Amino acid sequence: MTALDKPLPYVGVTPIQVITAIVILIVGYIVAKILVSMFKRGLKKTKLPELVVEFLGRFLSALLYVVVLLLAVRALGIEVGSVVLGLSAVIGLILGFGMQDTLTNLAAGVWIAALRPIDMGEVVEVAGKTGKVNAVGIMSTELLTPDNVLITIPNKLVWGSVITNYTRMPTRRVSVDIGVAYGTDLDRAVKIAMDIMQSHLKILKDPAPSVAITELGDSAINLQLRAWTKTEDFWDVKGYLTKTIYEAYMKEGIEIPFPQMDIHIKEMPK
Repeated sequence: MTALDKPLPYVGVTPIQVITAIVILIVGYIVAKILVSMFKRGLKKTKLPELVVEFLGRFLSALLYVVVLLLAVRALGIEVGSVVLGLSAVIGLILGFGMQDTLTNLAAGVWIAALRPIDMGEVVEVAGKTGKVNAVGIMSTELLTPDNVLITIPNKLVWGSVITNYTRMPTRRVSVDIGVAYGTDLDRAVKIAMDIMQSHLKILKDPAPSVAITELGDSAINLQLRAWTKTEDFWDVKGYLTKTIYEAYMKEGIEIPFPQMDIHIKEMPK
């Protein structure tokens, strides 16, 4: 009997069994990665959305990792049946203590992948968080914020909350609010705003841009510039209109008032 065949003290397994288990883990991990990659490439050739492909790929990888782990355990001389039985008992104990969130998140992930209220690359607001959809896994959804912060949200919260999808539709309306002083020639103010919107190449002709008088405020008559554009041009157009309408009104002598308070000091009689 060689040194590799002698059981290690206290653990009862031989070095050769340990080496075999490690090799199985390494090779199994590599094979699982290859199989999942092939599986996802095959699905991408179909008409399945990227979100569904990613979800199914993660689900398959989880199953393969469990299989690899069981094979490694078996290589150590431990009966796989007893391990499975032990895992079942642990799962039952966890569920018995009221931790059903795992199954809830899994079910919610299936519904998200099937009905697709969100999709890869879309900018959404979910559970009070806003970001680009980075991934939808079997347990959680990942959002990437504009400042490159990764947010992980349990799937049950995603499925159970109101979802605002900012990029699903091909076009969006840009709204820019601005106030003008009382006494301003409103027809002239509206015409200047309309000229700005109608001259911009990224603003759509249909639906046509418009200017609405939204409110007679305490210190200003509030106008709102409304222009439709492609979703990917939303922020460019909003920034342009905000800057340009301010500069145009300043140039044309149209006053843009700001909130102010007059304080009168009254002298008390001596």
